Order: sequence, then structure tokens, then C-alpha cells
Amino acid sequence: MSRLGRRVVNAGAFGIAILLAYTAGIVTGATGGDDDATAHERSGVVDEAAQRIVHDSARPADRAMLDAAAVNGMLDVLGDQWARYTPASRFAAAQTGAEGRYSGVGVWLRATGGHVEVSSVKPGSPAERAGLRPGDVLVAVAGSAPRGAAAAATALRGTSGSAVVTTVRRAGREHTVRLTRTGLGGDVTTRRDDGGALRVRVEEFGEGVGERVRAAVADRPSGGVLLDLRDNEGGLLDEAVTTASAFLDGGRVAGIQRRGEARGWLTAEPGGDRHVPVVVLVNGGTASAAELVAAALQDRERAVVVGSRTFGKGAIQEERRLSDGSALKLTVGRYLDPSGRSIDGVGVRPDVLVASDKAPAVAERRAVKVLSGLRTTNARALSMRDGSP
Repeated sequence: MSRLGRRVVNAGAFGIAILLAYTAGIVTGATGGDDDATAHERSGVVDEAAQRIVHDSARPADRAMLDAAAVNGMLDVLGDQWARYTPASRFAAAQTGAEGRYSGVGVWLRATGGHVEVSSVKPGSPAERAGLRPGDVLVAVAGSAPRGAAAAATALRGTSGSAVVTTVRRAGREHTVRLTRTGLGGDVTTRRDDGGALRVRVEEFGEGVGERVRAAVADRPSGGVLLDLRDNEGGLLDEAVTTASAFLDGGRVAGIQRRGEARGWLTAEPGGDRHVPVVVLVNGGTASAAELVAAALQDRERAVVVGSRTFGKGAIQEERRLSDGSALKLTVGRYLDPSGRSIDGVGVRPDVLVASDKAPAVAERRAVKVLSGLRTTNARALSMRDGSP
């Protein structure tokens, strides 16, 4: 298949039918005819209100701050936990995440019960060193209450070496910690086990990750492949497709369902290894593009998935720069597994379930045992095919 455009599952490059522009602080819309006049009147009211607040309010207000509040208010109306507005000052830092080189503190967040909660903590990260735990409720980031999981994640990111003060609530008590951001990203690490199995750890689907995975498994490891996607928050969609392609010979990887459009499919590149045994390790921090890889290999009966249920983010999103350098992200559709099922809000249910409260080593031992069984089954199948006793 042709090389996909550079896309992020949590910031996809699919078209969007919305125009949101601020011109001298005015929100404008244009649909033609009488709608043009109505939209102009509405935007005029928004601009007029902002001017009144700036000039007449007893409490001083900055116009840029009011513009941001207006955009966030519109996003709140959508009820979409993934929609977010990124100010121009933070956009560059957020974009480096699309290249797999973002700086952050190493937590994955989810919105639950009206709160933003820590879903998982990356081992060895600043968050782990500071004592943050899954289940902690985020109270404040840099002195401000979080406006949804996506906005909180953006606030936690920043320049490597910079600090962010974060307050969490645990068991009814609040804890404030100072987290120093560090470089996090999509490196691929490999390790050979004594039994010949190749462990491939993918932290995030940054640029070039797919080809590095393909290169790592090109020699068809005799002991099989253990693909570790735990705490992988996603990343570039085409890198996820390339990764799945290492174990598939063409065919569906993921479906794309957008409002009012026919369903489309992303397909694997031909020539992948269809025979080497594969086990995929996942947990509650496995999200977005990483979930698509796990779902595709599971649905195509190409791998056994081991671990706890994944995060459940299958949203297609579009990110557009606004005139002042800020950016808007909206959910414009849903991703599906090869059978057409949505993973959004559901996640991927492992074939071999390991309780989420178990130590990581428990899931690893279970995965190694499953992979050993697959090797034995594979060897018997090859023996029968060759006519050996």
C-alpha cells in the first residue's frame, strides 16, 4: 500500500468540515444565505460581550484569556472528553509528541465520574518517582483545575527540565508534588530471552517506530515475539499500521467510520511474517494507536493478547491551527477493529486476562508461558506438514 500521510490517532489528518477562526477576537461562521447573517450576528454578540468585559468589568480580564475561555466553552457543549483547545504557547511542545520526542511526566489520564484520574504511571518516569499512583484524582495542574483528560495531559507536557506543580487526591487526602518534565518517546527496545524469544518493547508510535519493529523481527525469531505495548499511549497511525504489517500479509488493520461517510479501511503492507508466534502484552495504559495494533492482531488471529483490558480510545481526531497559532482538536469519527467493532470506550479484552492490580511481572510470566505454548503448537504443525512422526 502507499505510505500513509503522517497521522496521529489522537490527532488524525482526516478532513474536517468546520471552520473556526478568530479575527480581532470574533468567532465567525459561514454557511451561505440567511445563515451567514445569523452567524455574523452571533459572532458579533460574542465579540461585543468580550469588549464589554475587558473595558467595564471591575475585575481585569485579558482579551486572549477571554478568547480561550470562549473556545473552551464551545468544546464543553460537545461533551467530548477528547476535544481540546491548545494555546499557541503550548502548541509546539504538544506537536513534538507527534514525532515521538515529547517531554512530560509519564502518566496516562482518563476522565471518570466528573474527574480526571491517573490511569497508569510509566515505570521510571518522574510521576513514578514522585509517588503518583493509578487511581489518583487530579485536583490541579500548575494551579488550575483540569478541564478534561486531554487538556490536563497538555498542561503536564512542556520543555524537558521544566517543572510543574501537581495536586492529586488519594483516599480523601490531597498531595502536592513538584514534577520535573523529562524526554519521553517512542523508542523500540529489544531483548532475547534464553529460550530464543524476542521481546520488543514499544513505548510510543513515534516516527520510524514501525520500520524499527519490522527490522527487529525480520530474522523470524525462533522463540517467537513478545510485543510489549503496556503503557503505550498511541502516537502516529501509520507507524501503528506498519508495526501490525510486520506480522500480517496485507488485509485489514483498522476501519474508519466518520459521520455521513462510507466506512473506509486501513490495510497492512504485504510481505509480513504470518507464521512466527506472537504474544501482545497490554494493560490499562495501552491506548489509541497501540490498541489498534493489539485489536488487529487479535482479530486477525495473528497473536494472543495477554494482560488487562486496554484504555478504550478509538476516536478519530482532527487538529487544525487557528489564526493566532493556537490549535483546535475535535473528534470527527471512530476507529474500528478489522471486524468492524468500535474500541472507543470499550478497549481490547485480552485473550488471557491478568488482573490490573497484579504486578507487571505476573503478566510477563503469563505471556512467556503462552508464547511457549504457541511455539510448541507451531512446531507440531510444521512437523505434521513436513510428514515427520
